[in-house]
Amino acid sequence: MHIFGNNIDTDQIYPGQYLDLTDHNEMASHCLEGASKEFAKEFVKGDIVVAGTNFGCGSSRENAAIALKVKGVGAVVAKSFARIFYRNAFNMGLPLIVCPRIDEIAGKGDELIIDIDQQLAINIRTGKTAYIEPISEYAMKILNAGGIKSLLNQKRS
Repeated sequence: MHIFGNNIDTDQIYPGQYLDLTDHNEMASHCLEGASKEFAKEFVKGDIVVAGTNFGCGSSRENAAIALKVKGVGAVVAKSFARIFYRNAFNMGLPLIVCPRIDEIAGKGDELIIDIDQQLAINIRTGKTAYIEPISEYAMKILNAGGIKSLLNQKRS
């Protein structure tokens, strides 16, 4: 689990100096570079990113959601998300979990289980739990398909 503060904007998630890149793997190599120099060294595919309020604020670039998804982030759990980032992330197939009390249960070095059915975030080490907001049925369809493009392609087939 990687913990970030409030107002992590899209320039921190995917710095503007890399906007010319088109290779998604190369884009992913710069994921969260503007927020943490340690993230790239410590990240393991499937890790969860935890943040405070307003994660994904700033410009509406899709590159931020693409970088997180291709990097292999399992989910982003935050107290709240910027609305445009929220839509972009789901459209890319990146799970976003709204958990207003995440800061009360998540600490450095901890591991979380996200139980979407029970609407809980569970800290494995401490056993502490926090309510997560439900994900709409349609948003779950998008996630399960791997993103909006995949869902639309499935419907065409």
